[in-house]
Amino acid sequence: MDRMKKKVNLLPNVITAFALCCGLFAIFKISSIGAGEVTRDVLNLTTGILLLAAFADLLDGAVARVMKAESEFGGLFDSMADAVTFGVAPAVIVLKTLSIVPGTELSYLLTAAAMIYAVCGVLRLVRFNLLSQRSAEDQVLAEAHKKHFTGLPIPAAAAAIISSNLFLMSEELNSVFSISLRTRVWVLFSQLIIIGYFMISRWKFPSLKTLNIRVASFQQVFVIVLFTVFVIFYGLIQHFSIVFVSGSWGYVIIAWILSIIRKISGKKSKTLEDFEPDPDDLENIE
Repeated sequence: MDRMKKKVNLLPNVITAFALCCGLFAIFKISSIGAGEVTRDVLNLTTGILLLAAFADLLDGAVARVMKAESEFGGLFDSMADAVTFGVAPAVIVLKTLSIVPGTELSYLLTAAAMIYAVCGVLRLVRFNLLSQRSAEDQVLAEAHKKHFTGLPIPAAAAAIISSNLFLMSEELNSVFSISLRTRVWVLFSQLIIIGYFMISRWKFPSLKTLNIRVASFQQVFVIVLFTVFVIFYGLIQHFSIVFVSGSWGYVIIAWILSIIRKISGKKSKTLEDFEPDPDDLENIE
């Protein structure tokens, strides 16, 4: 029986290890390229690898819950893997893509922003683990924990950063606007700081698992799904950078706007109550 339990517990950790390997591969791949030699093809490759890692990160938790193989080791391993894959890898990709001359003001600023982003990502993971432990002992917190995330999840943060980096290098943008290196540096510098803040903030970001969409009939479901799949796949094939940056930043901006509306209105709206920033007594974690 113990032997079977060990085998069951192994599968989620193998998936986590695969996600970690994806992050390490992206770091090693981008680091092996010389300064100023990062091409759009390389960025597409590393972006695709990190998206695969994000899918694996989503899958390992689902597999662990289905098999009832959740463990303290698995949770810590998952957080360590996320720190590398979604915390360190995006920062390295941004720094390597821009290839600024070392010792300059721009180099210092961008490096500092990349470090802030990575550190905020680690802090966000630590807080997530602590909140998970507390929610296991409190039913109210457990229900809230399922509905939303306190602070931007680190995979979503990584998606926002690498999608912006890819979009700034894309043909779609550069065929319309000529983006200078200095402009790209300041844009990514600002985004690294903003995303870092969102990760450690108390803003609530919705869990996609809690979305409930009501439709009148099966025919409507079929038409909506067919249209969505067509639009998404066409967009990913023809305009990958635009679809990716729109989806990743759309999630961040919409969740933040809903939180702002809820905070300003001060009314108990059932629609927006899940986006209300956490009170201090729920976040006072030593």
